[in-house]
Amino acid sequence: MGEAGAEREESWAVATLAGGCFWCMVHPFDQWPGVKQVVSGYTGGTTVNPTYAEVCSETTGHREAVQITFDPREISYARLLELYWQQIDPTDSGGQFVDRGSSYRPAIFCHTEEQRQQAEASKVALEQSRRFSGPIVTDILPAGPFYPAEEYHQDYYRKNPGHYGRYRQGSGRALFLERHWS
Repeated sequence: MGEAGAEREESWAVATLAGGCFWCMVHPFDQWPGVKQVVSGYTGGTTVNPTYAEVCSETTGHREAVQITFDPREISYARLLELYWQQIDPTDSGGQFVDRGSSYRPAIFCHTEEQRQQAEASKVALEQSRRFSGPIVTDILPAGPFYPAEEYHQDYYRKNPGHYGRYRQGSGRALFLERHWS
């Protein structure tokens, strides 16, 4: 790898965001310039290398999340946070849409103090906007180990576009987002 490639590699940053079902959290991010990859996975719990079945059993402490590798020179963390808030119901502490339970609770997992400060500021700004009638309850937590989900969960919207579209509509996510962000 040449010097330019090595410099570019060193510039990548990581954002980890939980917003309910990870299938619906990939597409909003992976089309943006500066986003290298979006990986579906599990984070926030205690079980090492959990499986989907284990996470769904609500015994691991993990949440479904996406980990976004991005170039902050092309897309800022603040912009990723703006996009994040537009994908979730930040007033729901019991899960997201039809997906209920702790593994579907929204959270921003911060990798640095700067990310924590930006996440806190974005949460306050959203609260002050009064876009939502209830309080913003999305957690802001320190990032820990992230475990990629099984391969069939990766890029689900591309692999199974029909099912993905029906799920996004049927879960109530699409209508909620249209009502609050259109």
